[in-house]
Amino acid sequence: MKSDGQRARRVVVKVGSSSISGDNSKQIKPLVDVLSQLHRDVQVVLVTSGAIATGLPFLGLGERPSDLALQQAVAAVGQHALIVRYQQALDAHGITAGQVLLTSYDMDDPVSRKNAQRALDMLMDLDVLPIVNENDTVATQEIHFGDNDHLAALVARLINAEQLILLSDIESLRTAPPDQPGSEPISFVGFGESLSGVEFGASSSKIGSGGARTKVEAARLAAEAGVEVVVTATPKFAALMAGEQVGTRFAPNPSPHIR
Repeated sequence: MKSDGQRARRVVVKVGSSSISGDNSKQIKPLVDVLSQLHRDVQVVLVTSGAIATGLPFLGLGERPSDLALQQAVAAVGQHALIVRYQQALDAHGITAGQVLLTSYDMDDPVSRKNAQRALDMLMDLDVLPIVNENDTVATQEIHFGDNDHLAALVARLINAEQLILLSDIESLRTAPPDQPGSEPISFVGFGESLSGVEFGASSSKIGSGGARTKVEAARLAAEAGVEVVVTATPKFAALMAGEQVGTRFAPNPSPHIR
């Protein structure tokens, strides 16, 4: 939870494609087990990647296609399968999921953004766990978020969350790629603190679209609105919720003007 010991009222948790697809699809159950505990205490929104990665084997594809129409078709298949897997894991905890698919237009247009906010508010008030993803089936390059770290930051701002947790295959941000000499983990980034001189490598995943740099950009976007951000690996989620100091924490803006 929040590092000052206070319990956050609303928390957004984002999980990357590489954490819940392919051989790592087995991580969905332990992820949901922790989410369900969190859900009992606060209002939670899960932002999940993985529609395309989940759909690949159903269509006999080995890697993410470059063709947009094929991406959209794979996403349509994978999104359904992904939600079924989440709901099956949630059934053990008596929690109902609500699927919310968004495009960047929904977040840019004032009317659509307000509708999305109302829908998420109502789902949480009904004790439903909203599961948000980009609507890859209709999104085009012109209206694409680019990565779900960015989407998660926008959702955190939209619902006035106190905390955003970015889960992936990255345990923490580092001063340089892990395979380089002198690479050290970064445990804390103060609000407005410069990370100049820090080198960020791309994600090691071949099926996701994010990486360390996108997480920094998303963290800054959320922190500007007063949201505390933690970046860590999916298997570390339980330890984080148990109060252990894991990953990289971005301090929130102490005087946010707008969310």
